[in-house]
Amino acid sequence: MAEQRNSRKLLQGVVTSRSGDKSVKVTVAYRIPHPRFHKVINRKTVLHAHDAENETKPGDKVEIMETRPLSKLKRWRISRVIQASPVLD
Repeated sequence: MAEQRNSRKLLQGVVTSRSGDKSVKVTVAYRIPHPRFHKVINRKTVLHAHDAENETKPGDKVEIMETRPLSKLKRWRISRVIQASPVLD
């Protein structure tokens, strides 16, 4: 019998840089209301993710999945590429 894994967090973001072999930085944007003025504020967070096949490049829209700690900063891994960045000639 195959064991079921626990549900893991999934986020979507944009690859901003390749920071080494099998490592990328993914920027995840989100919107929150200001606590006092109730205006919607755009915020972002930068997450370090594991790219096992080195398949992503800056500008790609990706889905990342929470995982066990892989290094000092890497706690996420690339689960799939949603949209590849356009190739510039």
